[in-house]
Amino acid sequence: MSTSDVPSAPSHRPAAVVVGGGLAGMLAAAALSGSVGHVTVVEQDALPHGPEPRSHLPQARHAHILWSGGAEAMEQLLPGVTEAWLAAGARRIPLTSQMVALSPQGWYRRWRDSHYLISCGRDLLDATVRERVRGLPGVTVLDSTRVIALEGSARRVTGVRVRRADGSEELLPAEFTVDASGRGAHTRRWLGALGVPAAREDVIDPGVVYASRVFRSPAGTQSFPVVNVQANARASAPGRTAVILPIEGGQWLVTLSGTRGARPTGDPDAFAPFALGARHPVVGRLIADAEPLSDVSTFAHTASRRHFFEKVRGWPEGYAALGDAVAVYNPVYGHGMSVAAQGALALREALATQGVTAPRLARRVQCAVAGPVRTAWLLAGQDIFYPGATARRPHAVERFVGRCVDRLIHTSTGDYTVATALTDVMTLTAPVTALARPGVLVAALRGPGRPPLANPPLTERELALVQSPQKTP
Repeated sequence: MSTSDVPSAPSHRPAAVVVGGGLAGMLAAAALSGSVGHVTVVEQDALPHGPEPRSHLPQARHAHILWSGGAEAMEQLLPGVTEAWLAAGARRIPLTSQMVALSPQGWYRRWRDSHYLISCGRDLLDATVRERVRGLPGVTVLDSTRVIALEGSARRVTGVRVRRADGSEELLPAEFTVDASGRGAHTRRWLGALGVPAAREDVIDPGVVYASRVFRSPAGTQSFPVVNVQANARASAPGRTAVILPIEGGQWLVTLSGTRGARPTGDPDAFAPFALGARHPVVGRLIADAEPLSDVSTFAHTASRRHFFEKVRGWPEGYAALGDAVAVYNPVYGHGMSVAAQGALALREALATQGVTAPRLARRVQCAVAGPVRTAWLLAGQDIFYPGATARRPHAVERFVGRCVDRLIHTSTGDYTVATALTDVMTLTAPVTALARPGVLVAALRGPGRPPLANPPLTERELALVQSPQKTP
């Protein structure tokens, strides 16, 4: 157990509990800390005190992108966190000048910058957030402690019952409880035990498997761009992706993925050949002679899954879910962390304007959390066109939305207006309605103003590295 050195607020002020001490849970604690007297974060793992792996976070070994919309939400919740990431070695990569990306419709151009992403290993990112939240007044972290049930009724959640590592149980009362327990959340079972109606669930599972490995970045590549070869869900062949993410310590984190029929494995000898078999071999060529610094890690629990909690009638007071407890996405889209951050920011804004005891606060929070979830789900929903991704065929609305997204992506390969609008949405800087602005729609109808690129838009210096990986370009 770790506790802030700052004395807790008077006991008459409301208390809050956060279920889950991962990134979403820590951000939720930051959101709550200014509106309640005390926040208790309950985490089943023994949390590390530095940038070290967590036992129940296998996806941390794979590429994580923190888009600017998520980074800015975290900065509002924890002022100075961006500077702390950069001081620890993370990179702030401008978009789109520092991204070489093959979309399903062709190569994107490297337009002038309008957005950015934060690039580093997940352990570093989480540890930086965790350290700052531990220092907030009135925040206590109970790790190695498991939540076994919610307390209260279908009308109001009044706290949680926990079991500590020694087997003892305890009731933690709370005026407000946030469920940030992650992709393995027991949310539906806990709510069902109180008599809350089950939320509708939607699942899209193209059967993606991820394989990642860390390499030493070749000499002279400190400012090398992100390289992202995407799959095409409409193609008849299985989808393959290949990504190079420059991270701290002069390293490249390389993540590959494949859908049913073309899944990568943990075999190190098969890693580079798999990358060469993507829609373009640029990633495979870049890593062909690079020095590996890790084994190959794989991850297969990649189905996109959304719970429509905002639509549940009679949602209980004093309780909200956010982050992966609400929705998880195919990691290729890189939205999980940013959606969690924006959900936590929505929680803080609701608390600041209404107070923790305001009637129907929990429902308003849950509806606000659904905003960024909806945007990310629309983009991840394109996976529905992979064979076997769902038990049903895409319905008419999904097919129409898919055609619209295809048209926007096609146009963005040769039109700055549409490319910027699409980047607005992809980075969660703007809602999906930004794509319906008149100027964007007119440009999309007109189509790309420039011819498609035949090859990746690499500079001469970057191209030299592709041709001779271990030489300074």
